[in-house]
Amino acid sequence: MPKLWEALVTLGILVLALAVGIIHYGVDPHVPMFVGVCAAALMAMRLGYKWGEIEKFMLDGIYKALQSCCILIIVGILIGVWINAGVVPSMIYYGLKVLHPAIFFIATVIICSITSLATGTSWGTMGTMGVALMGIGFGLGMNPAMTAGAILSGAYFGDKMSPLSDTTNLAPAMAGTDVMSHVKAMLVPTVVVYGIVLAIFGVLGATQYHGGSADMSRVTEFADALSSMFTINPLLLLPPVIVIVAVAMKIPAIPGITLGIVAGAVLGVIFQSNCDLGTIFDYGINGFYFSDEILGELSAALSSDTYDTMTTLLHETGGIMGMMFSVSMTIIAMMFGGIMEDTHQLEVVVDKLKKLARTPASLVALTEVTCVISNATMPEQYISIVVPGRMYAEEYRKMDLHPTVLSAALEGAGTVTSALIPWNTCGVFIATTLGISAAQYAPFAFFNWMMPLATILFAFMGFTLKDLNNKPYKKGKKAAAEL
Repeated sequence: MPKLWEALVTLGILVLALAVGIIHYGVDPHVPMFVGVCAAALMAMRLGYKWGEIEKFMLDGIYKALQSCCILIIVGILIGVWINAGVVPSMIYYGLKVLHPAIFFIATVIICSITSLATGTSWGTMGTMGVALMGIGFGLGMNPAMTAGAILSGAYFGDKMSPLSDTTNLAPAMAGTDVMSHVKAMLVPTVVVYGIVLAIFGVLGATQYHGGSADMSRVTEFADALSSMFTINPLLLLPPVIVIVAVAMKIPAIPGITLGIVAGAVLGVIFQSNCDLGTIFDYGINGFYFSDEILGELSAALSSDTYDTMTTLLHETGGIMGMMFSVSMTIIAMMFGGIMEDTHQLEVVVDKLKKLARTPASLVALTEVTCVISNATMPEQYISIVVPGRMYAEEYRKMDLHPTVLSAALEGAGTVTSALIPWNTCGVFIATTLGISAAQYAPFAFFNWMMPLATILFAFMGFTLKDLNNKPYKKGKKAAAEL
């Protein structure tokens, strides 16, 4: 067994490499994460392990995330096909129709929720619809910090709940469950928080909006551009409904998402003039893209803001190749996790921390705190899911808790609190994209800071605790008594 300081040295090198690479140089986390893999491997050699054993540890770690990688690849196909078929454009088009100045904040949350649910990406939502909505908010005289908070709340709700999201697939992979069970486990606390957030923004909207006419030309122009490029039809909302029904019916993730691809492809051939088997294959691997001729026409016909929104949201989006960033990150992270787990370096750290968690509810609370600390010290959203997930997986099993309790806890803090850390990759992206600092928008990102609190509260009340048979945890009353 390694000593505590040896495990902390490995973790310290990982944190330092990520901090220098991401914060100082602004690079992607892959190579800094690989530096952590090298540190873990060298420490394993110091502990007496042979290279053949270390290599097996890495492969074992990767194997645990293979289902997640497969799903990410299939999701890439789905996004490319759905855009080409007009599914995503139809969802965004009808979402824009909800927008009205009197309910601007609520509409912003809903629009960003729809976009994020459809695409599975909070960054894509904030970088496209978020930018447009910030501009509209300025035009309406709305508080920009509140507008950013509404954008984040909607974007991260969709990112957290969409079966298409990489984090929604990564969290169950770390915990040892499937994505459909994971989504179902998150449903109740997430919907409760979402309802509270909508109510808060409804009150804020009533106090911020002072009446009068508003310039909605940007919204109208973008909606018109979507309808000119794609055939918009309510029937094109059917594929996401099929995926949602698949979740409800507990169909496994891969066949459930594949049904969505097939439905999107069939409807695309029916409704879109440029959708055929060739484009389905092409966009499935490379993502959707506009030809140079179409880009020229769009540039001439649209304002610069609308053109940027259109191309950022749809151009070169999705596809298998578009998912390779997340797949490669998952593989490298699991190389690190495999070594740390099988050489017991994580175990010695957990042995110290688990003394703080004597009950299932307190273990959930400790998981939330660890995810937040990970987001602050290893400033990358994926890492805040991978590292705590591998650290606590065995402890959840020892307490007879279902893996979905862990996966829901990981997303309850790891996914959403990354946006609240100014130096986290998510915080940097948001500040750069929306033009407002984390210190300004964080108080109004209600969904992001309320979600971990709700996850802890529901655990202490016993509502979200399930045993290994996925039945209500019999000792849940003790958790409620602690509260």
